[in-house]
Amino acid sequence: MRIVLLCGGSGKRLWPLSNEIRSKIFLKLLPVNATNAGSADSGKESMIQRVCRQLEEAGLLTFASVVAHQRQEGITQHHIGNRIPFIAEPHRRGTFHAITLAAAYLHAKQLAGMEETICVIPADLYADVDFLSMLCQFPSVLAASGAELALLGVTPGHPSTQFGYIVPKPDQTASYSASTASSAPPAGYAMVEQFTEKPDEATAEQLINRDAMWNCGIFAFSLKFILDIMARKGLPTDYDELLACYEQLPEQSFDVEVVEKTVSAAVIPYHREWRDLGDWNVLPHYLGGSKIVGAGSVSNDSAGTHIVNELQQPIHVIGVPNIIVAASSDGILVAHKQAANRIKSMHHDGQRLMYGEERWGSYRVLNYSLPEQGPQTMTRLIQLLPLKAISYHAHKQREEYWTILSGTGEFILEAASRQVQAGDMLHIPAGVKHAIRALSALEYIEVQIGNELDENDVSQLDADWDNIGQRNGPGGLAQP
Repeated sequence: MRIVLLCGGSGKRLWPLSNEIRSKIFLKLLPVNATNAGSADSGKESMIQRVCRQLEEAGLLTFASVVAHQRQEGITQHHIGNRIPFIAEPHRRGTFHAITLAAAYLHAKQLAGMEETICVIPADLYADVDFLSMLCQFPSVLAASGAELALLGVTPGHPSTQFGYIVPKPDQTASYSASTASSAPPAGYAMVEQFTEKPDEATAEQLINRDAMWNCGIFAFSLKFILDIMARKGLPTDYDELLACYEQLPEQSFDVEVVEKTVSAAVIPYHREWRDLGDWNVLPHYLGGSKIVGAGSVSNDSAGTHIVNELQQPIHVIGVPNIIVAASSDGILVAHKQAANRIKSMHHDGQRLMYGEERWGSYRVLNYSLPEQGPQTMTRLIQLLPLKAISYHAHKQREEYWTILSGTGEFILEAASRQVQAGDMLHIPAGVKHAIRALSALEYIEVQIGNELDENDVSQLDADWDNIGQRNGPGGLAQP
């Protein structure tokens, strides 16, 4: 079995903490369980860290791969390292094409067999380890049922309008009644009669009376099944050919293109807790019981109010119940929890991201100036993790001035290297190749100056620190 972690999302529902790069799965807000309480980040972990930890506990992480937009490769490595392969989407084209890209990659690059089971799970799920352990049932369920597609369905806690519903065939409902089991028996399943996508509350109530389950977005199928669908739709099944035409593909949902059109489908029931932590109305209840994350306070007469504050400035809420206040470098949200989901319809496109995480650490934009005349300037605070490095690269359109604030590191400018420490000032002219590695945790101010500060103005030469010296000839790097 191969597991594909879907890490898509536009980053709008948990704005301003989330954005198009730092989507909700990368927010370090969830308390780490007791056995991991001594880990870094003050006992907090992100959704993707949590699901990877649980996959590892279930003995399944070695079978997993991640698929996400190519701009999210750095932040993915920042959270989970290089433990599992990263499949880069060059453009966002919906869950259907993300899954087809992963299937083509597994077939071409990892030599997965045509009958091997491919299991797709979202990285933002919230459940116990036993939920993920149930993935092991998919191969036997597909074989026993003869179904082309298998899903994991969750017993609804209430008639929600936020989820799709899986309706089982009526003659099979008794075998997995929620009143008879705490979790599905091995290879326990039912055949699917129909799917209903996000109904109104009255329809949801009717579906629950028919033993319908929430669709939690977990699917399994053989590699041959998805490759055959790709061929029928005229999509290349070769990984490199699919990448080459990816920009021209329409945005399509796997639910619409595959799930709702598959006649032969089976569902495995799950009767314990599962949550989608996708909005500000739900997420605060899973922050470990604290009303406040970051600097601030909530008065006693502000029942149900939560603050999630990434800024250094404190936020105080007095006499306002049932609201969420979320603050980051990208903005501030103040909303009633029941209305907070409306933030996803507001326009954030084109806004410069003020905070980001990369494989080497993080950055925060402190100032950005766009004068009518003269050069543009941007000032950033860069934080490098110990022994992490920013790749050997150059910028054509801008020069940079760095001031080391704390820590020690090794800096390379063209063919010369030097040690740097707090108080050092560095000048990088436009077009000059440079790199830096932190020997200890390293922090510096970076000032960019240029006629146009484009984030794509970068020529990456080498990300492997050990290779950089070899790029400069037999003698390696020179000391100034």
